[in-house]
Amino acid sequence: MVAVATRSEFDASRPVDLGSKEFAHNKYEWYRWMLEDAPVCMGKVSVMKVNLVSRYEDCRMVLTDERFVRGRALALGKKGASQFPFPISILMPRAVKAIAMSMIQEDDPEHRRKRNLVNRAFTPRAVAELEPRVEEVSHELLDSLEGQESFDLLEHYARPVPTRVIAEMVGVSSEDAEAFHKSVSILSKGMTGYSLVKTLLWDIRSASKFVRGLVARKRQQPGDDILTGLIEAEEDGDRLSEDELVGMVFLLIMAGFETTLHSISNGLRVLLEHPEQLERLRAEPELWECAVEEIIRHRGPIHGTKMQYATEDVMLHGYTIKKGTPIMPLLGAANHDPREFEMPDEFDISRSPNRHLGFGIGNHFCLGKQLAVMETRIALKNLFDRYPDVRIAVEASKLEVAAMPGWHRHVGMPVTLR
Repeated sequence: MVAVATRSEFDASRPVDLGSKEFAHNKYEWYRWMLEDAPVCMGKVSVMKVNLVSRYEDCRMVLTDERFVRGRALALGKKGASQFPFPISILMPRAVKAIAMSMIQEDDPEHRRKRNLVNRAFTPRAVAELEPRVEEVSHELLDSLEGQESFDLLEHYARPVPTRVIAEMVGVSSEDAEAFHKSVSILSKGMTGYSLVKTLLWDIRSASKFVRGLVARKRQQPGDDILTGLIEAEEDGDRLSEDELVGMVFLLIMAGFETTLHSISNGLRVLLEHPEQLERLRAEPELWECAVEEIIRHRGPIHGTKMQYATEDVMLHGYTIKKGTPIMPLLGAANHDPREFEMPDEFDISRSPNRHLGFGIGNHFCLGKQLAVMETRIALKNLFDRYPDVRIAVEASKLEVAAMPGWHRHVGMPVTLR
C-alpha cells in the first residue's frame, strides 16, 4: 500500500512527478492542492519537464485557444523541426513515429483532413448500429464467467468487450484475431514502468508490422469495415499514406478500446464504493447513461491530454508559460474544480449539468466518446443485472493504480460473483 501524501509534500518549487507511484495513488490530494494553491506549476513526465494547469477554465482555454498547438515544430516556427524533444526524437524508431504521429498529435489543416476521413465511423448512427453486437459480446462473456468464484475483471471482461468490438470495426478476420489482441495488449500494458523500453524498441515494431500486413490484405480484399473505408477514402483527391493508415489504426484502437476498458473497471469500483447510488440505478435504470458520464467525471481514465505547446509567451496566474514549452491540461483535476462543479468530490449519478472534460474539448475532442459511453453502460449494467452480488475480492487500498502519466487506471481488479 502506498503512503498517503501529506501537505508538507506539496511544494510548487519542485516538479510534480506524474509517473510516480505516490502520485498515482494520491492524485486527488495533489489535485486539491493544485486547484487552490498552484493552478499552474511544473510537472515531470519521464525525463521531460512540462507545465501543468489544473483549473477547469484554464484547461478549457489551453485546449481551445489558438495560442496552444499540438505540433512542437509549429509552436517553434521551425519547418522541418522534430515534433518530439531531444533525445526522444533521436531514439524513437520509425515504427513508433508512425504511430505517435497520428492525427492526435497534429493541428489543422492536417488534423481536420484525417479527422474528416475517420469521423463517419463514430457518428451517433454508426455507434447505435453497433449496440446489439456489444450486448451480444457482453452476454457471451458473462456466460463464460458462470460458476467462477473469482477472476480478474480487467482480463476476463473489461478488456475483451471493447477488444472484440474494435477488431470487428477494423475488419480483423478470425485468423488474425490473436495477433490483433496481442497488438492491443502492447498498447494497453507495455507503455509504463520497466517494460516501456522493450515496448518501444521491439514490441511496437512487431505490432506495426502486423498492422501493415493487415493494411496490405485489405487493399487486396476490401471489406465492409473502417480500415477499408480509410484505404479507399479521399479528401480533396488525397488519400492516406501507409504510415498514416498505420497510425490511424492504432489511434482507433486507443479511441475505441483503451478508454472503455478502464471506464468499465473504474466504474465498477466507484459504484461498489457508493452502494446508495447503485441501488438508485437498480430502481431507475434510465439513469445509466447519466451515471456513465458521472463515472467519467468522478473517476474517469483520462486525466491529461497529449502535450500542447505555446506559440508565444502566455501569462497565467502570474506564471509565464514560455513559447515552445510543453503544457498538459490535467483533466482529472479540472473535473473536480469547485469553481465549475457543485460538491465536486461527491459521486452523483443524476448530476446535471455535467460538462466534464473527460473526453477533452475542442478540435481534439475524443472521436470514440459515444462508443466508449455506450460500451461502458452496457458492460456495467449487464454485469450488475446478471451478478448483483459482484464484489471486489480485496480491500480497496490493495488495488494497484498504474503509475502512468495522464491516466487513472488499475493494474488488476480481482472480483468475486457471490
